[in-house]
Amino acid sequence: MRAQDLAVIAHRGASADAPQNTLAAFDAAADAGARMIEIDVHLSADGVPMVIHDGTVDATTDGSGEVRVYTVSELQSFDAGSWFAPEFAGQRIPTLAEVLDLVAARPGLDVLCEYKGAWTAADVAVTMRVVTDAGLEDRLVVQGFDPTTVAALRDVAPHVPRSLLVEHPRVDLADLLDDLGAAAVSPGAALLADDTSLVPAAHAAGRLVYGWTANDEETWEHLLTAGVDGIITDRPAPLREWLAAAEVPTAG
Repeated sequence: MRAQDLAVIAHRGASADAPQNTLAAFDAAADAGARMIEIDVHLSADGVPMVIHDGTVDATTDGSGEVRVYTVSELQSFDAGSWFAPEFAGQRIPTLAEVLDLVAARPGLDVLCEYKGAWTAADVAVTMRVVTDAGLEDRLVVQGFDPTTVAALRDVAPHVPRSLLVEHPRVDLADLLDDLGAAAVSPGAALLADDTSLVPAAHAAGRLVYGWTANDEETWEHLLTAGVDGIITDRPAPLREWLAAAEVPTAG
C-alpha cells in the first residue's frame, strides 16, 4: 500500500481542533480531507440515537448525568462546546440523523460508527432505521468492543460492514472475527506494536485493519509500516500532510 492510499479516519471528528463528536468537529474533519469520521452512539431516553462518546454528559457538556435518562430535547439543551474553547459555545450533542445529514452533503466522507457497550438487536435496529432513512448504508462501517454488540449488528444489518475493536491479545480472535462476519478489525496501536502477525493475518483473511488512536509521527510511521488500511487520529490534517510526504516502506 502507498502511504497516500491509507484512510485517514478522524477520531470523534477533528477532535484536536474542535469539541469532539460535534458538528463543528465533523465539518473540520471533512475540511481536513479525512476519508472517514469515527463517531460514538448512545440512545436517549426517548429512543433517539445521539452522537456522544461517554455514557454520561459530564465530560463534554455543561450538564450532568447519564445520556439515557434525558430526552433528545433535554440533551440538546446542553452546551457541548464551551468546555473546549469559547468560540465553540453553543455546539450541541448532535443526533445521529444530524451527523448523517452532514455526511450526505460531503461526498467522499464515510462514517465509522462505534456502539458503546452492549447493545440489543432491538436497539441496534433503531439506529439502522436512521441510517436507512439517510440513504447512507453504503457509506457506513459499524464497530464495537463487545462481541455481542457486533453480533447484533450482524443480525440486524448483515449488509453493513462490521469491525471488532480490540485492545488486548485474544487467542480466539480469528475464530471470533469469522463468527461475526467481520469485514475489518480495529486494534489499538499498542496491540499492533506487540503483535506483528495481526495485520498480515487479517489481510490473509480478506479483512481491513484500522489502527487507533494515533496522534504523533512515530506512531503513524509504525502503523504505516505495519500495513494498516486506516489510521484513526484526533489530528486528520497533520496526518494527511505527513502521509503526503511519507517515504516509509509498508508491509502491505
